[in-house]
Amino acid sequence: MESALDTGNTAWMLTASALVLLMIPGLAFFYGGMVRSKSVLNMLMMIMSALFIVGILWVIYGYSMAFGDSYGQAGLLGNVTQYLGLEGLMVDDPEAGVPAMAFVAFQAMFACLTVGLIAGAVADRTKFSAWLVFAGIWATIVYFPVAHWVFNLNGDEGGWIYKLGVIDFAGGTAVHINAGAAALVLAIILGRRLGWPKTSMKPHNLTLVMIGAGLLWFGWFGFNAGSQIAADNSASVVFFNTFIATCAAGLAWLVTERIRDGHATSLGAASGVVAGLVAITPACSAVSPLGAIAIGAIAGALCALAVGLKYKFGYDDSLDVVGVHLVGGLVGTLLIGFLATEAAPAGVNGLLYGGGADQLGKQAIGAGAVLFYSLIVTFIIGTLIKMTIGLRIAEDAEVSGIDLAEHAESAYVLGESGGGGIFAGVGHAARVKQEELS
Repeated sequence: MESALDTGNTAWMLTASALVLLMIPGLAFFYGGMVRSKSVLNMLMMIMSALFIVGILWVIYGYSMAFGDSYGQAGLLGNVTQYLGLEGLMVDDPEAGVPAMAFVAFQAMFACLTVGLIAGAVADRTKFSAWLVFAGIWATIVYFPVAHWVFNLNGDEGGWIYKLGVIDFAGGTAVHINAGAAALVLAIILGRRLGWPKTSMKPHNLTLVMIGAGLLWFGWFGFNAGSQIAADNSASVVFFNTFIATCAAGLAWLVTERIRDGHATSLGAASGVVAGLVAITPACSAVSPLGAIAIGAIAGALCALAVGLKYKFGYDDSLDVVGVHLVGGLVGTLLIGFLATEAAPAGVNGLLYGGGADQLGKQAIGAGAVLFYSLIVTFIIGTLIKMTIGLRIAEDAEVSGIDLAEHAESAYVLGESGGGGIFAGVGHAARVKQEELS
């Protein structure tokens, strides 16, 4: 039988998957530049290790939990055994249009990135081994089920949030609210960094932060436009809305900084970019370009203000995951209820377009359900890990630096001691021994 697969759509899906994968090192650079120099390698490792672990779990059972047919009609969890080990998905289905494995790969990147987002809230003080355990458990009992609720569009067998009619095009709930809520809980369980907030803990490399933000913006076009699963008009609308909302958010963050602090900073610009990307993610198929600008501007200003809440309430969210991802995800998800227009691909009118409050109510239910599920289950996971293997490194290790304590490495080795590669220590010892013998 001749395949009916659309090669253009397939090429776009594979490209979008690669773009989302690029977001993961982009996130690592973004977070890595924001921490102190003695913690940067650990931050890179936390994000990359989440990629490794969640990628493996996705193959074994994660995809099946998220995209298998629901158990019953509740839409709470996919059939764990349906695609166990991705069984049966390598066959070319002539009716599918896009290969199943292209979709599997695309969604795998979402899962890996979502877990990595949490790492920014617990920088400088988390045991690497405990992080690995947390990443695997959290992905299994939080992300995979929530992804089923939101992303499984398989009719009666799909997720309950989708069937309710909630609009979340690319993960405002499943990714950003989910990770932001988990970040808040984990930061509270871990406790504050030594010296916070009195000790200065400024970003050690703002150039790295800007590079990371640029890579995130670039990769986010795959994240959002790729969620259309086709190279068509809807993907084009989503692509442009993603672009213009981010521009608005960056400007809004800088204006807010200027009014509040008297300065418009590069860190603010980078953070505004990410806030805009977060907020437009659920709404990119539901609003016009003007609506996208409004969402970006509102999110940029509100997120810039929200990052200061940690000082008021006393939780140490190291890199403002709560202020950007939780708040930005809520803003974008809820504003759909006001700014959605039937002229956009989603075809729904919000309150300001004569659609009434019905859609806003649905958006609030979807956002609230993911928020509270993530809060509660993350609290249980974090508490159990803290009581068993422990979550936090020792105080002396935190003072000397988590990079040396957990990885026996330093990010910046200058002068004659640098550049030797992995066998530098062995080579040096051999040279010393040779000199002694001679």
